[in-house]
Amino acid sequence: MDEPIEQRTSKRRNRIAEIVAITDRFCDRHLDEEFKQLCREMAVVLCREGCPVGRGKAAGWAAGIIYSVAWVNFLGDPSQPYHMKAEDMARAVGVSPATLMAKARVVRDSLHLHRMDPRWSTKEMLEHNPLVWLVEVDGLPYDIRRAPRHVQEEAVRRGLIPFVPEEEEDAWSDESGMRRPTTTE
Repeated sequence: MDEPIEQRTSKRRNRIAEIVAITDRFCDRHLDEEFKQLCREMAVVLCREGCPVGRGKAAGWAAGIIYSVAWVNFLGDPSQPYHMKAEDMARAVGVSPATLMAKARVVRDSLHLHRMDPRWSTKEMLEHNPLVWLVEVDGLPYDIRRAPRHVQEEAVRRGLIPFVPEEEEDAWSDESGMRRPTTTE
């Protein structure tokens, strides 16, 4: 006979809390609040999507989540503000690199992750991802960062872009969206 729904929900909630406690501890020591929130959200989505996080040790799943968020945001790249090798992540979480990689593969496959995935990118990574800012206008791709602010705000409201990008100082002349000349004569 199947477990009652309340018991399954309680077990899932406890498992999420166990995994998140590990990801929180790691992010507090090695990353920042934004990565911490991304890891928390990923843990919840994995449970909701039916990923088998109830099997195996919580530390393994936590390591897979941390590495997956890191992978999306290029944390293996020394030029990034936060940089850490997979082996160092595994050691910090308390699992083997093989466990980290195995769980990360399941996480990436389950959530169909890709590099610079807008769903799991930091704000800084989103700002540098040109694909996030392309919208279709009359059948053609258009970089919405070139649009007037009120158009960008509407695009956020409609869920087309994640946020209104920071304005470049002196980049635009007015609400028309016409670019000012950048050279002085």
